[in-house]
Order: sequence, then C-alpha cells, then structure tokens
Amino acid sequence: MNLKQTTDLPTELRDCCRRRRCQAGELLGIIAGAEPMGELDRRRNFHREGRDRATRRDRKRIERTELVVACHASSVGAGGSVSMDSPTPPQEASTASVESITLDLKNRGLDGDGDFNRARRLRLEDLNWDNSFVRELPGDPRTNALPREVLHACYSKVLPSAEVENPQLVAWSESVAERLDLDLKEFERPDFPLLFSGAVPLVGGLPYAQCYGGHQFGDWAGQLGDGRAISIGELVNSKSERWELQLKGAGKTPYSKSADGLAVLRSSIREFLCSEAMHSLGIPTTRALCLVTTGKFVTPDIFYDGNPKDEPGAIVCRVSQSFLRFGSYQIHTSRGKEDIKIVRALADYAIRHYFPHINKMTTSDSLSFDTGNNDQDVLDLTSNKYAAWAVEIAERTAYLIAKWQGVGFTHGVMNTDNMSILGQTIHYGPFGFLDAFDPSYIPNRTDLPGKRYCFANQPDIGSWNIAQFVLTLSIAELINDKEMNYAMERYGTKFMDEYQAIMARKLGLPKYNKQLISKLLNNMAVDKVDYTNFFRLLSNIKADINTPDEGLLVPLKAVLLDIGRERKEAWISWVKMYIRELASSGVSDEDRKASMDTLNPKYVLRNYLCQSAIDAAEQGDFREVRTLLKLMSRPYDEQPEMQKYARLPPAWAYRPGVRMLSCSS
Repeated sequence: MNLKQTTDLPTELRDCCRRRRCQAGELLGIIAGAEPMGELDRRRNFHREGRDRATRRDRKRIERTELVVACHASSVGAGGSVSMDSPTPPQEASTASVESITLDLKNRGLDGDGDFNRARRLRLEDLNWDNSFVRELPGDPRTNALPREVLHACYSKVLPSAEVENPQLVAWSESVAERLDLDLKEFERPDFPLLFSGAVPLVGGLPYAQCYGGHQFGDWAGQLGDGRAISIGELVNSKSERWELQLKGAGKTPYSKSADGLAVLRSSIREFLCSEAMHSLGIPTTRALCLVTTGKFVTPDIFYDGNPKDEPGAIVCRVSQSFLRFGSYQIHTSRGKEDIKIVRALADYAIRHYFPHINKMTTSDSLSFDTGNNDQDVLDLTSNKYAAWAVEIAERTAYLIAKWQGVGFTHGVMNTDNMSILGQTIHYGPFGFLDAFDPSYIPNRTDLPGKRYCFANQPDIGSWNIAQFVLTLSIAELINDKEMNYAMERYGTKFMDEYQAIMARKLGLPKYNKQLISKLLNNMAVDKVDYTNFFRLLSNIKADINTPDEGLLVPLKAVLLDIGRERKEAWISWVKMYIRELASSGVSDEDRKASMDTLNPKYVLRNYLCQSAIDAAEQGDFREVRTLLKLMSRPYDEQPEMQKYARLPPAWAYRPGVRMLSCSS
C-alpha cells in the first residue's frame, strides 16, 4: 500500500470519515473562542509545571522582592508604619517610598520586566544553537543544490545562495526576538540584513532544506520539499523552548526543481504580516522575525500566463518550534519498505522534542476510551505512544481550523505539505480574510475550478488531511486500524465541540443555539454582509425585548447596506430572536459587550491592506508595512486613530492579484 492514490484509505476509515464529516450548513461561520482542552490536554499539568519551573523561580524572586519592598516601606513611611495586612491605604509618602524602592530593585535586576530580563538578551553570536534535526535524523550525503530525488533522508544540507546587493531591513518583530532571547539592539546592526538574507552565515547555525512530499489538491504529488526555504538552524532559549529559524527565498535547494528558490517582496510582506497578525488574533501560527530586501529583482510569473515581470526580491525569516508537516512523514511511506523505518525515527524525534509529555504517560493517566459495545473495543492510548500522538495532532488540527473559521480566514492551499504536526498555520500564500460573507470564497485562483479549499470546505479538508496522516502511520505499523479510526473520531468530535463553544461565545450566548446561528449565516450570505465588521458591531445590540422594530437594526446599519424591505424584515426577525436569547441569559449588556469585543476583532489583515503596503514598499517606502504590523498587534482594541483600516474594501481591491491570488503569492 502507498500514498499515490487517494483511494488507498481502508473501507472502515472511509466510513469513519463519512460518519464524522462536518455538516457544511453548520460550519459556514465557525467562530473563534475556546481554549483547546481535549482528553490528552487535561492530563498534562505535570508537563506544564516542569516547563514553567524557571518562570516560577523568577516569580518567587519577584515576590520576595515585593515583600522586602513592603516591609521596608512600612519602616520608612512618613508618620509611622503601615501593616502589610491592613486594609487602610498607606500614606502618600509611603507610596512614594514603595515606588522608589521598587524602581531601584528593578534597576538592580530583580524584576521580571527590568534589567533581569534584559540581562538575558543575547547578541546573535551568543544564541544557544542546538541543531537536533540534523544531528538526530538521517540526511542526504550530497551537499549541493542540484535538483534531484533525495532518498533515505529527512534533509539536505545546503547554503543560502540568493544574490544580494545592499540588502535592507524592512520590518521586524520585537515579540519574536524576545522569545528567542535576542537583544532588540541587534536589529540596529549594520550587518543584520546581510545575516538574515543568508549572505553572511550565522555563527552556530547549520543550514539545511527539509525533504517532504504531499497531496496537492487531492492528488499525490511525490517529492516536494523546501524549494525556496532554508532552515538556518535551531536554537534553545532560556525557557528551554526549541525554535527553528528559516529563510524563505534564500535560494535554490535540491527540492527547487526548475524554480530559482527566490521570493519577491510582495509575497514576503504578506507572509511576514500575516504570521504576526494571526498570532495576535490568538491563532496558532508560525512566526516571523524579520523581513529584508535583497536589492535584486526576481521575475515570477504570478498568473501562470507566460508573462513574468520583474519584482523586488526579499527574504522573510520564519520562526517555529518545528516546520515538520504531514508530508514530512508521507514521503517516506510512499517510497516503500526501505524508507518506512524513517517514519518511526521521525515520529520518535517529534515526540521527544515537541510532545515530551507523551513519553511520560503511564497507565495511571487512564487514557482509555470506549470505541464500541464490548471489552474488545476499549482503546488504551497509554499502551501506544504513537496513537496518543496521532490523537493529539488530530485535536490540534481541529482546534486550529475552528479558529480559522472564527475570524473568517481562508488558507487557500491546504495541501498536506502545508499542514503542521504542531497544529499551526503554516505557509501564507494565497490566503484571504472574508470581506463580504461568502462560504464559497477561495482566494487562490489556481483552485477556482473546483474550489476545493474554499472557506466552507476547510473543516472537511482538515478531516481528509488527518486521514492521510494517520494512514501514513498505519502503513509504517505505528498504529492499528482502531487507533487510526479513533484519531479520526477525535478530529470530528473536537471540531464540533469547539464549534459550538466558539459560536456561543462569539455571539455572547451562554450556550449554542443551532437555529439562531443557521439563520444568521444564511442572512449574511444572502446580503453579503462584511464578516468582521458585523460581528464587531453585534456587541452593540441591547438585550431589551421592548425595543421598537425601527430601532432594532440601528446598531447594525453600517453593515446592512442596500437591503430592501423583504430583507429588512428578515433581519428584524432574526434580531428579535437574538434579543430574546440574550435577555434569558441574565448577563448585563456591558459585560456581554466587553466579552464579545475580546473575541470579535476590530481589525484583520484584509488583502487590500496588504496590497497598499506592498505598493508603497515596492517604491522604497516601508512605513505602511510597519504601521500594519503595529495595528495588527492589537486587533481587538478600538484604536480610534486607526479607524480607516476597518473600512470595507475599495473598488480597486477586486482587481486580479489583490483579492484573488496565485500559489506563488
């Protein structure tokens, strides 16, 4: 059995997919909200405690500091002492003393936000590199970038080769730098653009390109691999977190085929901004440290019509704990018995470094589940770590896609080589956020004929992709049919659980109401209502059942545009139903609005906003890129000075290459 035909799924697994197939009518408007908490998640506190031990030590130091401050202040306060457990506020002089002492201690490095943290910030030369992927897994014996089929290997060592001429730093993420323990002053280094264009190697790094395959638009595509991305190494930060840095657009690799391995400024800006925007929305994602121009031109054919044009070249530094994807495992099972053992090695590697809690499972964790009607149908995940791992990946994937639906995000190219085993959004190509609500929206013009990856199909495609992944593990004899089916069941159950919780919170409801939500989505689709702005304005509706008909739609007038009498009556009917549901909840209008505004973003990275920044950047003006980066770091805040970025798309936003893009975008 191999992965070259999608019909290779066993009959029982295909039946399982059908049983758990997400109902399209219910899934069109899945909204963001709840934290992931599956069976495995609930039993991992011991792991989180170990992971956060260093943080707790820091906090204890700070608490001891605060105790010293309080005691010292009570002895120096003007007019006498103040008891630490007294409800009476200290005198003004005592407060001043506390503030001055706290500031002094911060300056001595005893506070988490002072010099104590800054003291751990490192220069690039001092980062803690630990290149486990190359060290622990089989690699390609050849080290050149000649296009070829790479067998029996997880990676090929290759150096960045993109030509640069006076590269410039366009934008950078301070929050990513902090996760890497990187001193923010490093961005000011004159050689920083050279280092992150790959022109100058980073001390301690070990560049390589990953080998993987994948299903593209439902068909097995064989070897794909990192064709224009080169990992420059892995580092471990002060919290023992492992981070992989990757330069996208750094030149040819053995997986580039006939392409040049380069990237343009246009696509690099989109990847950089959306990585950071999705993180701020609370959606699992790869991150981006920085974006640099190469000073050279690249000539892509973005419409695949034989008319390429010169565009400025650029390189984005992507960051993730791992860039392993479903296709990283599929490629080895597709090549027969000789490479099947690599699947086990790669699974062991992933569990060891990114799912260590699974190795710590014992029978006392009680991870046993009834999958049928007799004793033979009990599944114990503690007896097979690979089954537990598959279930967790299925749950993470379900949670991720529910979050996408919540903010109206359409990935555009959900091939199995673009599905992260960590449940992160990976590969920002022809993505798009919904403007007017259209369940069939697809931003990828390559997918226009069948719309396989349209917004409404994403949950089902996630299920299909999980089926391919667990089939891979089954072929490698890491899991059996029962475990494979259970992982699929968990995807469907987890997704629907998240869906109901998400929708309820998104609408400010105490529980899920299928009838109410179905009618809402139908109304939005008929009237092409702006997805983001509608849900943001929805929190302004008051739970007053005595509101006259003429006042019901006032809070929504900015999004209910050009609707006739019949459609107005349909909306009035829905709002009345909604208000009755709100009134029965007992939650105040103020509390509900505050909660809803933390779930319904004011700003999303609409494609036309990206394009405005791209147009300016291609003329050498990077200010709009930086403005959008700052704006999208607080998507749930009103930011009154930024109101124009919440406007509906202008007419020019519907031109080719803006709302609709190609896979090379």
